This record gives sequence, structure tokens and C-alpha cells, in this order.
Amino acid sequence: MSPRRNTHAVDPGRLLELVDAFASIRVTVFGDLLVDEFIYGEVARVSREAPVLILDYDSTEIVPGGAGNAANNVAALGGSAMAVGVAGRDESGRRVLEAMRDRGRIDARGIVRPSSYRTPTKTRILAGGVHSAKQQVVRIDRATRSALGDADRRAIESRLLTAAARSHALLVSDYGTGLVTSSAVARAKRRLNGGLTGRPAVLVDSRYGLLRFRGMTACTPNESEVEHLFGIKIGENVRVLEKAGRELLSRTRAAAVLVTRGSRGMALFERDRPTVHIPIFGSDQIADVTGAGDTVIATMTLALAAGATPEEAARLANYAGGIVVMKRGTATVGAEELRQAILSDD
Repeated sequence: MSPRRNTHAVDPGRLLELVDAFASIRVTVFGDLLVDEFIYGEVARVSREAPVLILDYDSTEIVPGGAGNAANNVAALGGSAMAVGVAGRDESGRRVLEAMRDRGRIDARGIVRPSSYRTPTKTRILAGGVHSAKQQVVRIDRATRSALGDADRRAIESRLLTAAARSHALLVSDYGTGLVTSSAVARAKRRLNGGLTGRPAVLVDSRYGLLRFRGMTACTPNESEVEHLFGIKIGENVRVLEKAGRELLSRTRAAAVLVTRGSRGMALFERDRPTVHIPIFGSDQIADVTGAGDTVIATMTLALAAGATPEEAARLANYAGGIVVMKRGTATVGAEELRQAILSDD
């Protein structure tokens, strides 16, 4: 099918109604809870020991990443999130759960906390001058090396099914730790409450294993993930993108596939409908893409659960993504910010 490009195919009034409906939506967020740690400093000088910068330490910030950031975005947009996953009893796990509970609309009772588990942490060190924006210098990843036991897995799945029975939508955030399985997602899907539309929404964001999942409402891979899945290079080649998007639709049997393309915007694929290419909202001078995918899938999940068409949901997700990439660090978008974006887009 030939692609379609337009920026005003959806009534703004309808989009505003959908945002208002977010407050009635409960979402089970199942997946890998990560810790995003940001260490800030000011450049002092170059070391005599090696050609590296010496930073004067300023501050440390710890925020939820992965499924935690997706849950944060659901809450920031006005929905209610029920987080299901695993976190350690270490300092990182304790602080990240505190940050989630502070949101007020996140139920973290679905988080299992094994004593031997170390919470996966991504530490980003950012440096800058007194009057300049801080830039990321290096990232240190500390993955968990503790395999989950059978008892822990059974506890997680039990909490997942309990949460799903009380939710209108399921958001799956799979960062490849081995926690998320397609069988657990399928069982949770059958427990969902139809909610406002009678059609529960299931959305999957999988870093490495998207093709393991079948029959979802939508998935939201970024362009580099699509390239990795199929061993291709998309770039400016719309034909390659079109073929890959259609292949994803077929192999996942999803109702919709939304490919996020950074400064090139988004491409929405649906069966028996032309592809819709949505230009990026706001400036293409992106400040930070950290966690932007979590914002996109959270917005799309709430919108579809509220009764949006895939195109309406994609356009709301595009607004949210355009806002969040202009913020530093792992950030969220609020419902009022989303409303203002809709109203300002002429």
C-alpha cells in the first residue's frame, strides 16, 4: 500500500477527549524494572594521570527505568499503573521503589523482591560547565547475575494475573533479562478487563525478542530494533521501511505496528490500510532520547484502552515523544503538557 503523510487527519477535539479519559484507565505494567542513575559534575581540569576529564561532583539522581519508567509515564499522564516485576533488596532497588510510590498512582505491590537479586542499574555520568548543559560522558551498566528461582517466578506470575484481572490494558516492557516470557503475557492477556471499550489493549516493547510475541494490539519498536530484527538498514529508504513494517505485522499478528524513527517521526502500519507517516512534533534538535520509548508506549496504551483508533493513539504518542525528548534524563510527560501540545499544533 502507498504511504500516507498528513498532520491533521485526526480531530484535535477528539484527542483532547481521549486524554481526559486516561484518568479512568488502569494499566498493568509488566517487565524489567531498571534503575537509571545520573551522576552530575562540573569539568574541573584534565587529569595528569591520563587524558581524561576530572569532574567536581555535584549530585546523584536515581529514577525508575525500563518498566518503572513506563509505569511512571502512565501515572504522569493521569492513568493508574499496577507494576509487576522484580527488584532487589539492595539500595538501588529500595530507592527506585520509593520513587515509584511517590508518584501516587502506581501500585507497586506486584514487585517481587528476592534477597539475592541485584537490581539492574545504568549509571550515566554527565559533565558540563557552570553555564553549559551537561553532556553524557560515559555509561556504566550493571546487569543482574542472579537467576530467578521457580518460587520467585511463580510469585511474579501470580501477581501478574491478579493485576491483569483488575486492569484495562497490559503494557509489556522487555529489556531482555529473561523475566518476560510470551506464555506469561498470553495468560495475562486472557485475564484483562475490557474496560471502556470492551476490547482490552495489549502492547509490547521488546528490545531483543519482539518476534516471540503474537496477537498483541500493538507494538512500538524503534527503527534500530527493526533493523536488528531483520538485518537491514532503513535510513531514508521508505521502501525498506514499508517492507519491514508489513513483515512485522504479519509475523506478530499485531493489529498495529508503530515504528519510532527519532527525528524522522513515526510510521504506523495497520493491516489493509495505507501506512501513515507522522512527522516529529516540535524541534528535531533532540536533547535526550533516554526513556522516550517508554513514554511512547505508555501514551499509546492509555489511548487504545480509552477507545482510540491506532492512528489517534499514534498521534498522541507522537506528541508525547516530541515533548519528552526535549527533557534531560529519564523523564515523563504530564496530561496537561499533552493537552497543550495538541492545542498548539497548527
